[in-house]
Amino acid sequence: EPVSNVVARPLPNDILEWHYVLEGSQGTPFAGGYYYGKIKFPPEYPFKPPGISMTTPNGRFMTQKKICLSMSDFHPESWNPMWSVSSILTGLLSFMMDTSPTTGSVSTTEEEKKRLAKASLAFNCKNVTFRKLFPEYVEKHEEQLAAEHSAEQAAQESIQDEKAGPILKKRGAKEEKKNVNVPEEVNNQERRRSVPTWLLVLLLSVFGVVMALPLLQL
Repeated sequence: EPVSNVVARPLPNDILEWHYVLEGSQGTPFAGGYYYGKIKFPPEYPFKPPGISMTTPNGRFMTQKKICLSMSDFHPESWNPMWSVSSILTGLLSFMMDTSPTTGSVSTTEEEKKRLAKASLAFNCKNVTFRKLFPEYVEKHEEQLAAEHSAEQAAQESIQDEKAGPILKKRGAKEEKKNVNVPEEVNNQERRRSVPTWLLVLLLSVFGVVMALPLLQL
């Protein structure tokens, strides 16, 4: 039966071993966390209770150690054969949000729980069985990595743009100074070119007068 914030699946080759993922509830230090663990049912199930353990570091329960619950094999006297996987995990999630001590529990600060919640998905994705049973969470982790990479790239580009701004301004100022000097250089070149033209006109005038003198004598 589907339960909010809980996903559970049996091993393909062993129906008595169920693996689960608990999603941390909003408004708690576990928010954003994904807590992976397993429930091992005995061959006598449903007449005997299962063993429950958690694999993901979480700040509430020890890892790879059985957790003491009224619906676990720590208390066979209180076991109810009507309890299913969904009811067991609902109780586990509720007890996780509590602070009551029990066998298999640990005491940590809220900051430590939040740190572990943030690192939980990456930790789980290193587990081969987790990757096979819960591919949707592996995909979620890859999407998070891609988003973080894009954010880092955008931040680096922004820093580079900020550094490049002053350099471009300096280059622009130098180019403006060069452009201001260009008209003066062009004028000097035009003056140099105009001098030979006037000399040519003068020489032609003198030559014309000399050639016209014999004609005037006639």
